[in-house]
Amino acid sequence: MADGAMVSLKDKVSAEEWQARVDLAALYRLVALHGWDDMIFTHISARVPGPEHHFLINPYGFYFDEITASSLVKVDLEGRIVQDTQNFVNPAGFTIHSAVHAAREDAHYVIHLHTVNGVGVAAQAEGLLPISQNACLLQHQVAYHGYEGLALNHDERERLVADLGDKPLMLLRNHGTLAVGRTAAEAWIGIFFLERACAQQVAALSAGRQGVLIAPEAAQAETKEQGRGIAFVAGLAWPGALRQLDRRSPGYDA
Repeated sequence: MADGAMVSLKDKVSAEEWQARVDLAALYRLVALHGWDDMIFTHISARVPGPEHHFLINPYGFYFDEITASSLVKVDLEGRIVQDTQNFVNPAGFTIHSAVHAAREDAHYVIHLHTVNGVGVAAQAEGLLPISQNACLLQHQVAYHGYEGLALNHDERERLVADLGDKPLMLLRNHGTLAVGRTAAEAWIGIFFLERACAQQVAALSAGRQGVLIAPEAAQAETKEQGRGIAFVAGLAWPGALRQLDRRSPGYDA
């Protein structure tokens, strides 16, 4: 592991930045724990509290189950490193994240994944279908963005944030999933439910589209309103997620 992951930054940054680092490292470990990582690719980012518009992102070359609070790299809105570190980042990987962070004041945490099921549903013309409870809860909170190739073109940022609007979740066509949150807990519960809904859709459609039940419209309307309570659920689920990490992937908070 690179040296930057071995030196604790706990006493070298503010208490607010350290907490953001711990929460972001927890998100990386949780994604790995659920098998949603993509080797050293995809990213999760967090805004550092304060006026500087700095952000935290993973060091390029690290697997998600290696990430610690101290190994995360601090960058500015253009992806330039603003701390002393031997690690480096993938600037192209920050294209999507910088766009969302810059456009959305509530986007303190941004999760972007390339899971098998997430890409599978993102590649389906109908998108997320109301065929499961999870999908019904989320359906009206999911935005869509067309595929433009690898996220190397900064011009794509404007189109992406326009497509995202004020929604907390997105399916990037032929590409993957995305979730934003004011807290790590909100981003986590959003991506968890979205990934679960995608997995359920892939399973339901494995025998073909014919015969798959669409939820009744009245039930869809009811769950749309019930889905607005996700932030409350996030607050309940997050402490348990951290306890799970303490048991199964300790060391993220180092």
